[in-house]
Amino acid sequence: MKLRLFVLSVLALSLTCFTPAKARAIGAPAGSPAAGVAQERGDWDAPPPEFREAQRQGFHDGVEGARKDFDNHRPPNVKNRDEYRHPHVPRDQREDYREGFRQGYDRAMSHLNSAHY
Repeated sequence: MKLRLFVLSVLALSLTCFTPAKARAIGAPAGSPAAGVAQERGDWDAPPPEFREAQRQGFHDGVEGARKDFDNHRPPNVKNRDEYRHPHVPRDQREDYREGFRQGYDRAMSHLNSAHY
């Protein structure tokens, strides 16, 4: 009986010790280190506000393409991405898309290389 009470007490204590840390990471107050990381990430991978829709789409796709290349240890080359070479946008928006893609790809590669090395 005493062993069961001891085990339950340890279990309850361990749950209360780990739960507040998880809650802080999820809902970090502004000014906490976790909030700073989230703000930093939100800044670097956001397209410039003056971008048109095709540029924004290209920017986001460029960030994702760079992440895939980085994760798969491929050499960084925007022209090796199918999304860049054959964009799925109307013909009159391709240059805007490619411009946004290049900028997103370059910014992501710069961020990923500086964050991991």
